[in-house]
Amino acid sequence: MKTMTCEQLGGACDEAFAAESIEKIAEMSKAHAMQIFQQRNYAHLLAAEKMKNLIPDPYAMKNWLESRRKEFEALVED
Repeated sequence: MKTMTCEQLGGACDEAFAAESIEKIAEMSKAHAMQIFQQRNYAHLLAAEKMKNLIPDPYAMKNWLESRRKEFEALVED
């Protein structure tokens, strides 16, 4: 199991997500983002806007995802 924070995933807080795969962490992060978005947390809204800007550019999004995957793989097991 490895742990990444919201901030490591492009978010705005230190909420931690622990899982066996980056895909599972991404799911947890997405659920967190939806919850925080409903609370209208300004810092998270800014982070979401930055992420939204990656989506139209498949190359940028692919690079971002690959970067997060490498970061996850380099982490030490909890």
